[in-house]
Amino acid sequence: MSDVSQTHASLAPSSAQKFRQRFLPFLVFGAILLLIPMTDPSRTMYALMHQMAIYIVFALAYNMLLGKGGMLSFGHAVYFGFGGYLCMHAMNWIEDGGVWGAFPTFFLPVLGFVGGAVSAVVIGSFSTKRSGTTFAMISLGVAELIFAGAFMFDSLFGGEQGISGDRMNGPEVFGLSMGPQSDIYWFMAFWTILSVIAMYAFTRTPLGRLSEAVRDNPQRVEFIGYNPQRVRWLVFSISGGFAGLAGGMSAVNYEIFTPEALSLIPSGFVLIMAYVGGITYFAGPIMGAVLLTYMSSMMSDFTEAWLLYLGLMFVLIVMYAPRGIAGIVFGFWDGIRGANSAELLRKWSVQLLGCLLMLIGLIILVEVSVRWSNGWGEAFEPFGLHFTHADIMTWIAIFVPIVAGGYVLRLATREKEEMPA
Repeated sequence: MSDVSQTHASLAPSSAQKFRQRFLPFLVFGAILLLIPMTDPSRTMYALMHQMAIYIVFALAYNMLLGKGGMLSFGHAVYFGFGGYLCMHAMNWIEDGGVWGAFPTFFLPVLGFVGGAVSAVVIGSFSTKRSGTTFAMISLGVAELIFAGAFMFDSLFGGEQGISGDRMNGPEVFGLSMGPQSDIYWFMAFWTILSVIAMYAFTRTPLGRLSEAVRDNPQRVEFIGYNPQRVRWLVFSISGGFAGLAGGMSAVNYEIFTPEALSLIPSGFVLIMAYVGGITYFAGPIMGAVLLTYMSSMMSDFTEAWLLYLGLMFVLIVMYAPRGIAGIVFGFWDGIRGANSAELLRKWSVQLLGCLLMLIGLIILVEVSVRWSNGWGEAFEPFGLHFTHADIMTWIAIFVPIVAGGYVLRLATREKEEMPA
């Protein structure tokens, strides 16, 4: 009996391991948020970080469905939009005074959570009765229905122009007037940290564990006495609430909400964020939100083909790295701490070299093709080089790196297959 207890004790994570796994990432995340204002960021950087904060919360809320509950939704922006619209109406109620005049704008995301959760409770009451492809199709139909209805009910959604407001009304909280970008940064940081902690805590609850069990084997969950549909409904409602909270953050940040927030575009974007980041890791959607927000905001200034690069990245990750960016990062971290770290580093270096070579050829091909297709007559000139579609050296610069990179990757794959078990 003592041997068994000793075995369990050896398998159980130590307090130091628990600290590193559960608390250290949040402390690092919080420390980064506290240090960012000390770098005196520009208005552009503030705007970018605010957008990242919104999408971090939205992507984590979506991953409660996809990663934890196994529910693929094509319309989760509906709950983001309902939460945002409720906050916009509340912002105008605060401006009108009366009972609402004493409500701080700082706490509008709470109303966003309520708006998203209530709408998710209603829609989830029938949509979660099905799972898999049927649930996905229902979510798509509901999203299209509500998006179309947003243009019909102007008093609720404001028509094509949407609803606008002024976030500087209402009493101040923590001395924030909610006017300058620096004040909005602390607003975003507060609600992002609170939401991240709350959603992580949810994954540790019995309901969070049950959602994973329903994802993996709903029949077994039903056999032990739980209703899988009710579990899906509860998780769906909570996920909708946090999506609405993200919508409330967006309403305060932009001071306007339009029906586009209810469309399939943000629903598809958050799906890609979660998948690219890694739906099997809690930190995965955070990584995906940061990367894709940066790509959409900054890469568009350098190339018109950034959406093509985004699509290619999504396809490659789904095909070759299904655990996403988080899987790559944590796999690398575990690898360099293992016994064969030197061999793994050598193998990964070879694979990275092959990928970079193929990426160079692909970038040249895409950029030259875009300029030729649009009839600009411009050359692609990275680092002082000159590439045009009519130059033979351009095609050599395209195909040689692609072929060489493919050959290097093939050698790395063959070497891996020939390694002794």
